[in-house]
Amino acid sequence: MSMVTVKFFAVLKKLTGREDLLIPIRQPVTLKEIFDQIEIEIPQIRTIIKEGRALVAINQEMATEDSMVQDGDEIAMLPPFAGGAK
Repeated sequence: MSMVTVKFFAVLKKLTGREDLLIPIRQPVTLKEIFDQIEIEIPQIRTIIKEGRALVAINQEMATEDSMVQDGDEIAMLPPFAGGAK
């Protein structure tokens, strides 16, 4: 069976209560479909994404809900970055 790994970082790890999650997939799937599967186990994930409290990358490249996900991909969910001089 095809699988992808979803990793949660920083505050998102605390919010979800886990570091990572393995998701079985049928190829090809969109990132939105992955979010739908995650939402079954972690209902607050959609709110976190919609409120802009997470940035999402697939294999270390920024992604959108329309991005395609394949077997073996690593999806990282990161809190938004802040910083820079004012």
